[in-house]
Amino acid sequence: MNKKSTSKKSGSDFDPLLVMKDSEIDTTDLPEVSPKQFARTIVRQGLKPAPAKAQVTIRVDRDVLAWFRKQGRGYQTRINTLLRAYMEAHKRGVA
Repeated sequence: MNKKSTSKKSGSDFDPLLVMKDSEIDTTDLPEVSPKQFARTIVRQGLKPAPAKAQVTIRVDRDVLAWFRKQGRGYQTRINTLLRAYMEAHKRGVA
């Protein structure tokens, strides 16, 4: 099986940027990064790797899914967190 890269080269010429000083680069159009956003980008260096997740298809009631989606970005992670809490509770015999 031949594995080819699916990414395309940008075609941009980065050479001029590489010779510029940081002070010469105009970053005024970049939005400020909040501490919360920055915290999400911190590398998990020295920590155990996050467990791999499996992609599955499950059937849930439409209103349940709609409610989670209304909570905004990260709703799948919240569903996973609730399922994990349920699992942990039942491992300990709590029901």
